[in-house]
Amino acid sequence: MRVLLIGANGFIGRFVADRLLADPAVQLTALGRGDDADVRFDLATGSPGALTRFLDAVHPGVVINCAGATRGGARELTRHNTVAVATVCEALRRSGCGARLVQIGCGSEYGPSQPGSSTPEDAVPRPGGPYGVSKLAATELVLGSGLDAVVLRVFSPAGPGTPAGSPLGRLAEAMRRAMQSGDGELKLGGLGVQRDFVDVRDVARAVHAASLSAAQGVINIGSGRAVRLRDAAAVLARVAGYGGALHELDAPPGPLRAALGHPRADTDHTPPVAYPYPDGCGSWQQADVRTARDRLGWRPRINLEESLADIWMEAACRI
Repeated sequence: MRVLLIGANGFIGRFVADRLLADPAVQLTALGRGDDADVRFDLATGSPGALTRFLDAVHPGVVINCAGATRGGARELTRHNTVAVATVCEALRRSGCGARLVQIGCGSEYGPSQPGSSTPEDAVPRPGGPYGVSKLAATELVLGSGLDAVVLRVFSPAGPGTPAGSPLGRLAEAMRRAMQSGDGELKLGGLGVQRDFVDVRDVARAVHAASLSAAQGVINIGSGRAVRLRDAAAVLARVAGYGGALHELDAPPGPLRAALGHPRADTDHTPPVAYPYPDGCGSWQQADVRTARDRLGWRPRINLEESLADIWMEAACRI
């Protein structure tokens, strides 16, 4: 099976590439903006015609799109998450390869949900920020393309390679600094948020399964269990061997990127922000993952403690 992987050098893409390379039945070609890609192509600026010519030459049976941006303003997010997917869909429609498309979506497309609930695929999406809006627009393009396509809505990926700017990445960095400086007390903010963390290696297994299946539409990929960041911090402290005290700041959480491990002296004077949670998902998010089980035969295997141990191993190397 010939597979074209877009975004192979990203957080999820790297593990998808490893998973596919371990399958002797897969012939993998990586397309991306970096020098390490087999073919250099920028989806945000490249034309559908140019991509079509490449598809006709390589003739893949499956195209997996792991590319995209998680940070930046609305314009940048739209270019990399929406316009790029429009290019992929148009190129596949023009090409004679007939490839199946596996698009990586995200839980932020749903937006905030009711605490205690599990979000199913038929929930009405109400993204709470520009990132979720740009990814939802990409999903709608895929679903309306008429292609043989499936969108995997990945909730909160974790594990080795977790970006330093993510909530768990910031937790690990704050703990690393505390241990390096010998601080016996670690004050963190924004720990009341609950998210559905799923290991990136399990995500790669889901992508592999989706590429081999006939499933179409949207499929949630998560653990099916919401975890408080406060509890994740306690687990991280245990695996790191941090014996200090963990204290949550009393101030209401602003954006996690500002609060988590980086309390601001002027918190009381900071004006309200448009999106109180960077991912636009409010205080709670938990996936209903029954569709992934039923249509892909997929279940998560790696628990959060193992994911956190791998995150800490990488952070500890910076001590």
